[in-house]
Amino acid sequence: MVEETRLSKKDFIYPLFIIEGKSQKIEVSSMPGIYRWSSDLLIGEIEDCLNIGIKTFALFPAIDDGLKDKMATESLNHEGLYLSTIRDIKDKLPEACLMTDVAMDPYSSDGHDGIVQDGEILNDETLEVLGDMAVAQAEAGADIIGPSDMMDGRVGHIREELDDADYTNVSIMAYTAKYASAFYGPFRDALDSAPKAGDKKTYQMDPANQREAIIEADLDFDEGADFLMVKPALAYLDVIKLLKEEYEIPIAAYNVSGEYAMIKAASEKGWLDGEKAMLESLLSIKRAGASIILSYFAKEYAMLNQSS
Repeated sequence: MVEETRLSKKDFIYPLFIIEGKSQKIEVSSMPGIYRWSSDLLIGEIEDCLNIGIKTFALFPAIDDGLKDKMATESLNHEGLYLSTIRDIKDKLPEACLMTDVAMDPYSSDGHDGIVQDGEILNDETLEVLGDMAVAQAEAGADIIGPSDMMDGRVGHIREELDDADYTNVSIMAYTAKYASAFYGPFRDALDSAPKAGDKKTYQMDPANQREAIIEADLDFDEGADFLMVKPALAYLDVIKLLKEEYEIPIAAYNVSGEYAMIKAASEKGWLDGEKAMLESLLSIKRAGASIILSYFAKEYAMLNQSS
């Protein structure tokens, strides 16, 4: 009766990994209980999640290296893995809310979120690629566009491109405060999307900076973002709280792969009660101010809390 913060299944977005092939369900070695799914089996997994109350899913593709190039052209292939999977899900399970990923790194031979030239990221040239990618995903059936690239001006450019293509009802969840974090390792294992050279510190945020998140949030808000996201979550609860206090639109937080893997590894060792640690960490993200939590724990939480 007196608890101030409550979790609900409605708070969650469940990230899912897509791979080529048929009848493929491959566990991510660094993320126990999380799998890479071929599109045919992914439909069943999403249906199972819908039945226990998870309604929204963030989709991430693992693209074959042979399809990658410097301009991420595979991202616009309407018959390719990602766009065809989105269409298939929406055709079979129209009630599923789909969030897509807009960034070049899954499709880039350089493994970066932007166009690379002479070792530098070309911000403005990358925006054209991202805008085309967002429109293609909206056409396939995306409900929420998630630009995770961290290029300056990308939210405004994507909003303009979506509106011009008559996708005015497709929303944008901006990766507003995306930090250059050590906690992304298992995710990059799952998608084989690590940079081939250098790192992402020139366009992701310095973990030392808090007020910079307000600068980024002001830009995303003014450019038309519908949600502001903080990533990672647990090491940046202060940033979640800061954005919650400053903005009226919903704040999201990404409980990332490394945060998931730490709890799972400690639980397997018997060093922590995994279920209690999961619940406490998720509750802390909600308490800090996140209305929406992207988490690999989403299905596990929903199975434990059928009535929430």
